[in-house]
Amino acid sequence: MKPVKKSVLLWYSPQEMYRLVTEVEQYPQFLPWCDEALVLERREDGLTARLHLSFAGVQTHFTTRNTHREGEEVRVELVEGPFSHLEGDWRFKPLARPGTPPGEVNACKVLFEMRYAIASGALQTVLTPVFDKVAQTFVDRFVARAEQVYGPR
Repeated sequence: MKPVKKSVLLWYSPQEMYRLVTEVEQYPQFLPWCDEALVLERREDGLTARLHLSFAGVQTHFTTRNTHREGEEVRVELVEGPFSHLEGDWRFKPLARPGTPPGEVNACKVLFEMRYAIASGALQTVLTPVFDKVAQTFVDRFVARAEQVYGPR
């Protein structure tokens, strides 16, 4: 199983970053490898979504069940796809810039962790390098999206 772990400090609030992660329908606008993002089911505590990927001539899709804790965390679990295992976690830790009034949150630490394994040997050879690249650039794409949506800070 391959682990991915990234963290970044940003001048965006946890709520702002949480919103970007949970607006799955917007993914094709800023994730270059995401052709389509469909929300299959919305629940009070999250959603189920299918992402269609296209990268380096490889096309596939997978479905996840995402559980949300408003402004704090998004947990991702595999429902269906070319993986034998896929789970992830986005956490948004509130921070404040120096000199900010007490209680005001205007920054955050984003922690992203994911573990995955491709199901079959043939698929593994083709999909592992593709998904490795996607996974390594995932957080960077959300940081760029925050700047595009909320402006540079």
